[in-house]
Formats: sequence, C-alpha cells, structure tokens
Amino acid sequence: MNDTARGVAELARPANCVAAAVLTGTGAFVAGAAGAVVPTAVAAVVTAFAVAAGNAINDYFDRDIDAVNRPDRPIPRGAVSARGALGVAAVWFLVAVAFAALLPPLAIAIAAVNLVALVTYTTIFKGTPGLGNALVSYLVGSTFLFGGAAVGEPAAVAVLALLAGLSTFTREVIKDVEDVAGDREEGLRTLPIAVGEDRALWIGTGALLVAVAASPVPYFTGTFGGVYLLLVAVADAVMLYACYEGFADPTSAQRRFKYGTFLAAAAFVVGRAALLV
Repeated sequence: MNDTARGVAELARPANCVAAAVLTGTGAFVAGAAGAVVPTAVAAVVTAFAVAAGNAINDYFDRDIDAVNRPDRPIPRGAVSARGALGVAAVWFLVAVAFAALLPPLAIAIAAVNLVALVTYTTIFKGTPGLGNALVSYLVGSTFLFGGAAVGEPAAVAVLALLAGLSTFTREVIKDVEDVAGDREEGLRTLPIAVGEDRALWIGTGALLVAVAASPVPYFTGTFGGVYLLLVAVADAVMLYACYEGFADPTSAQRRFKYGTFLAAAAFVVGRAALLV
C-alpha cells in the first residue's frame, strides 16, 4: 500500500469506525432484535461510513493543529492533500446517506441529525468550552439509539445511550487536556483552556461518577442479567483509574479509558445475551 492509500485509510480511523458500528449493532441487539439482521447490518454500515466521513472532515479543519500535535497524520505529512480529504469525506457521506434511506423514519432522522453534527463539530463547536465535548458525547451515545431505532425499539436502549454519552464526555475532556498545546496555539477555547486542566479533569470525573452510579440501572430494570454487574464493575474501575491517571499522564489515561469503554460495551452484549440463553 502506497502512502496515499494508507493516508486515505488513516483519515477514516478504521478502528473508530468499527467500534462505532459495533456500538450500533449492540444497540440493536440490546433492543431485543436478535433476528433483525438486515436493518442491523445497514445501520452498522451507515455508522461506519458516517464516522469515517466525520473523521476526514475533522482532519481537514484540524490540519494546522495536527501539524503541532500529530504531525504524522495524513494531511500534515503530505500523504493526502486538504482538498483530497474533503473529496473523500464527501464520498463517504454519500454512501452513509444512501444506506440510511433504507431504514425506518426515526432512524433516518437520527442519522440526519448526526451527519449535521459531525460536520458542525469541528467548524463550530469544537473550540467552545464543554459544548464540543457534549456534542461528541451525544454522537457516541446516539449510536445505541440509532441501532435501537433501526429495529424499531429506541426506548429500550435509552439508558445505555446516556451511560455511553456520560463516559464519552469524560474521555473527551481527557483528550482535550492532552491537546492543550496545539489547541491554545490555534486559539481554541476548549474546556481545559477555559477553566484550567485540573478543573476540567474534575468536571470530567464528575460526569463519569454519575455514569458509574447509574450503571446498575439496566440490571434492576431487567434489561441485563447478573453477569452484567460483574463486567460493568470492571469497566467502571478501569475508567475511574483512567480519570486518576489523567492528572499526571493524559495520553496514557485516554488510551486506558478507551479500553474501559470497550469493556462496558462487552458488558452490554454479555448482559443481554445472558437473558436470552
């Protein structure tokens, strides 16, 4: 693979696309639609391409920041031109829209809102203290809602969407602390720049504590079986430790936090499967 092809693939952030698609599939599965294979698969494809397009748009607008924070990204290192990144993003958005048209009306509405949110995140909200973090948190949480809506049962995953959104807010704050140098140079007013790094981390930790306190709710409402409690407790512990680590090493903390979110997603799947066996 030459550097241009590699750069295009890197624009998409394939691991993030797959992770988001899995969350959408998890939403459909938890909603009780184990047999709804086609709408679940379509929703997962829409999510993957929308996330890929959003990531490419983000790289386009962040190219100057990335030249400071991440010079190995495709645009700063010259693997893909800025205009080329926009073209690739447009194609991926069109693919997402084409597949979304096959889904129920509510799922189409969620997809439309999310596509607009993905475009406006970098151009409008990213540099606004807290609002950019909240928008990304909504987008992650909405993957569960989108999966549920694709199979006609969005209400069944509303609590999971909230839990995912709160934990994502925390991780986004940690990432902003990691990126303070480049963001400040570009004149962005992210939460750590506006209120201070430690205070921002405490705000993020507060959001996670709410999620941790609410995490047993799906068990008590009968959405998940008992094994969910064990797995989600491990996920909660990993994410809480990442918050503690963030005060000293935000780079390691945000990577660890990602592992915690994957564990939480696994807890959702296993917890639901335990009731179906």
